[in-house]
Amino acid sequence: MKTMNFTGLAPEITEYISRIETQLNEQEMQLQIHSKTVESQQVRIDQLTTMLLNLQKSMFGPSSEKSKYVLGEEANQPSLFNEAEAESNRQAPEPTKVDVAGHSRKAKRTREELAANVPVVEVLCELDEEKCRCEICHGKMRVLGKEAVREELEIIPAKVRVLRYIRFSYVCEDCEKETGDATIMKAPTPAPVIKRSLASASTVAHVMYQKYVNGMPLYRQEKDWANQGVMLSRATLANWIIRSATDWLEPLWVLMKSHLLEQAVIHADETAIQVLKEEGKKPSSESRMWLYCSGNTGTAPVVLFEYQPTRSGEHARRFLEGFHGWLQTDGYSGYNKVLNVTRCGCWAHLRRKYQEAMPKSGPLQESTAAVGFDYCNQLFTIDRELDQLSPDKRQLQRQERSKPVLEAYYTWLETVNVLQGSKLAEAITYSVNQKASLSAFLEDGRIELSNNRAENKIRPFVIGRKGWLFSDTTKGAKASAIVYSIVETAKANKINVYMFLFYIFSKLPGIDFKANPSLLEDFMPWSQKLPDYCRNNQ
Repeated sequence: MKTMNFTGLAPEITEYISRIETQLNEQEMQLQIHSKTVESQQVRIDQLTTMLLNLQKSMFGPSSEKSKYVLGEEANQPSLFNEAEAESNRQAPEPTKVDVAGHSRKAKRTREELAANVPVVEVLCELDEEKCRCEICHGKMRVLGKEAVREELEIIPAKVRVLRYIRFSYVCEDCEKETGDATIMKAPTPAPVIKRSLASASTVAHVMYQKYVNGMPLYRQEKDWANQGVMLSRATLANWIIRSATDWLEPLWVLMKSHLLEQAVIHADETAIQVLKEEGKKPSSESRMWLYCSGNTGTAPVVLFEYQPTRSGEHARRFLEGFHGWLQTDGYSGYNKVLNVTRCGCWAHLRRKYQEAMPKSGPLQESTAAVGFDYCNQLFTIDRELDQLSPDKRQLQRQERSKPVLEAYYTWLETVNVLQGSKLAEAITYSVNQKASLSAFLEDGRIELSNNRAENKIRPFVIGRKGWLFSDTTKGAKASAIVYSIVETAKANKINVYMFLFYIFSKLPGIDFKANPSLLEDFMPWSQKLPDYCRNNQ
């Protein structure tokens, strides 16, 4: 048997093995890269799936953030089909009143209460004189009595009429006889809302009320006016709004802003608005409608809108210049540009992030998102129980009851490991980055746990936007901001919006408020000098 000599082949074998090891290392690196790619793609798939599910939920699911809807607690409720059999109890006492969660359910309102402030017109149902005869002896019958048979609500459609002001001139007869020169006087006439225009106080108030309270776009109002026999174009209606808002409502807006900046707490929010004819921007681009409103501090509420072309925090800084209190907002970093204020966070936003991070399959109650959601709910439950307390007492109770929950929540956060890029990671990151602002509610009882107050005040604008979709010009957008401010502040002060606008346009044009700005105080929605017809009686 011959012996093989590998001595000369050793370098080749070593080189071959080295190449194999290099290829294996390259393949291992490729596998790691592919593994990371698959992992990132899976995160992206989860994100897109979550976005799709959240979109479907927003369109077709319940909008409530209550635990029984978010955590699926209603699944433990008895079936509606056998509820009578499952809950029947012959020994159960018959209640004399209905109690719900610590308060008595309101009794059903009577007809008298529903229409307590509506004038009553009696419709008399009488017999004709020839029919007022006895069927037996044909004698004349007298009235024995009367009874109320039923009541109905009647609508009287709006009517349009032309007010033609006829001014009388007067001459002094004595001067005319003695000197031959006539002394002439003319009767004063009310100042118009818009000079050389058909617009009256009632028509301008009506157009604004229809658009900014009822959400009726001007093109639909144009048709409504045509049905009344008046041909008014939407351009004319828009001019009425812009001119009246600029001349008479903007001075009130400026005064209301000075009152707002004196508040201890201000809530702020912003939303998109599309303006077609804005210099330097495409018609499809978005601008911003900013909202600022006073907090629950016991003073008269103020709600102000301001139009700006961008979402830059510089707009909030300029608007809030001179304010040195608590600023409650969402987590938008643009508000950091506001100087000399203390930021307060929104636990409702955080709770919403945990809601969006809920797993789409498997048990919800044991998930990490459900635990975070429950911590948020604990704070809201405590705050609801403290709602009727004074700010000082509320602060003391928060230190005693809410602070331990807050500390436990942030201790729990340190134990949570989440997948980067997921919705849960977004909620955790929000909590960590916003810790200072989310903890601010412990420092003052006037601070609210969420920024829902601002979201609720901006909602009428968002709903109205669905009807009119966009503003044509920046002047129109600014006028809309002013009108929304007057309307929402009036509503917050329980003022009848239409009658308030009518009062402003009837009286303010005849007052020289530029020479005496203090006269504008009488037109504030909280002024005690407003006539009674401006106040809601409910």
